[in-house]
Amino acid sequence: MKVVIVGGGKAVYFLAKVFLSKGYQPVIIDQDGEECLRLSHQLKAMVLHGDGSRPALLEEAGAREALAVLAVTPRDQDNLVVCQLAARMFGVPRTLALVNDPENQEVFHRLGVSVAFSTTHIMATLIEQQAGLEEVVNLLPVAQGKVIVSELLLRQGLPSVGRSMQELDLPAGSLIGAVIREEAVTVPRGPDRLRDGDRVLLISTPESYGPALRCLMGKEI
Repeated sequence: MKVVIVGGGKAVYFLAKVFLSKGYQPVIIDQDGEECLRLSHQLKAMVLHGDGSRPALLEEAGAREALAVLAVTPRDQDNLVVCQLAARMFGVPRTLALVNDPENQEVFHRLGVSVAFSTTHIMATLIEQQAGLEEVVNLLPVAQGKVIVSELLLRQGLPSVGRSMQELDLPAGSLIGAVIREEAVTVPRGPDRLRDGDRVLLISTPESYGPALRCLMGKEI
């Protein structure tokens, strides 16, 4: 199962490590020659030096057989071109692009990128809700940004700890999809109570994310 990643830096290194641990075959395309050399020594992955927006290089990377192409360069125009080429020329079923300028996110969606994510928008939402980053373990926009899935770590003193599902006043458009407690995963029901140390999987629309976060984590963490 091949995944093509266009970009460089620590984020690409850790992305590749995650894919390798899950049995995928990542291929990295980076314009920085020295970075390519480092990555090739650090990872059991194919690393290609060059411009990932060039069709010939995507072809060499095996884009025709790839399950997904991720474009995470610091240039939005390059990320968009990579995703469009991958989808239209090579038939890649899923394209994901980093949007450095949040104003471009909707444009990416309209132009056919499967998932366009803005780290600026995600960070701004967390800061706005006064949530500490250590409590938000994972935050992932899906369905072209129409749904946010996040993993939250609950600690003693938060308003949700000790309350049952029935007692939580979660806003419409949000729900707790799972609770992870001591490595056991359960789908919570009405009488089930949240405990200190629980990790909960919050699923919500972007509009409901802030109110749901306040309900579970409080105004200040």
